[in-house]
Amino acid sequence: MGSIDRQHTTPQLMNRLRMRQVTLLLAIDELGTLSGAAERLGLTQPAATKMLGELETVLGQRLFDRVGRGLQPNAVGQRVTAFFRSIRGSMEALNQDLEALRHGAAGKLAIGSIMAASPGRLTRALLQLKEEYPMLAMEIAVDTSDRLLVQLREGVVELVVGRRVPVPGVECSFRAIDDEELAVICGEGHPLAGRRKLDLAALLAYSWILQPHGSPMRELIEREFRHHHADLPNGLIETGSILTTINLVRRSTMLGVIPMAVAKTHAEHGMLRVLPFRFRHTLEAYGSLVPRDRPLSEPAARFLELLHREGG
Repeated sequence: MGSIDRQHTTPQLMNRLRMRQVTLLLAIDELGTLSGAAERLGLTQPAATKMLGELETVLGQRLFDRVGRGLQPNAVGQRVTAFFRSIRGSMEALNQDLEALRHGAAGKLAIGSIMAASPGRLTRALLQLKEEYPMLAMEIAVDTSDRLLVQLREGVVELVVGRRVPVPGVECSFRAIDDEELAVICGEGHPLAGRRKLDLAALLAYSWILQPHGSPMRELIEREFRHHHADLPNGLIETGSILTTINLVRRSTMLGVIPMAVAKTHAEHGMLRVLPFRFRHTLEAYGSLVPRDRPLSEPAARFLELLHREGG
């Protein structure tokens, strides 16, 4: 399908775009059909067809190709949809701020973080921020970088402390903090707990708990197995929860892989053992990830300053 010969300046484009059109496009992208999107928005199908046509006219490009009874975004549609997701994320962040203000709070700060950052810099930055903004409501989502960046795209969190991973519709500024070493852990009573040296072959005799496929940590572990020409163990337990991993290894002979910073903290309290096996590589440095398409709130900007403070 060809393009529509129509161009606008940015002010003209902003004047002609409507939020209802943005909502329609996102619904089509999610549901794959115009009829499904129309039903979700409470529109008749002719009204939805007209609205999509008006949007394509405003943008000067066709956005979808018809595949069977459904609609599939073309290259232009994929790009436009990514930008519209960012608009929805910005609106979600604004709505959360307004809701907090309506309830008399000094706003709300929602941050996403990987577990590795929690024991040190993240905790100190949050405590310092709480001293400066005692009435500020804070929410900390802990997950893998890929899942946190989806939340960032949707406006659920305002910024992320994690690693750069490719997520559609997410464009961020990144500032590094530290590399992340991984540790293989086991329970205190594990048969391998007293060993001073271990190779991968000795570890393969036991069941493993790993992060889900697609996470940076999982990719590094799979690379290590390929280097040793070994297959991943059968019967894996997959979880993004480090707390669940720790609880499982403490009560079984299973092995887990978690950030070294977290493992050392728990090992010092006698909760687990760090096995003498070292991965050939560390994970790519983690740091702060800030969306380029929306401004940071004042507390979020101050949090970044505290997070990156020297000696933090």
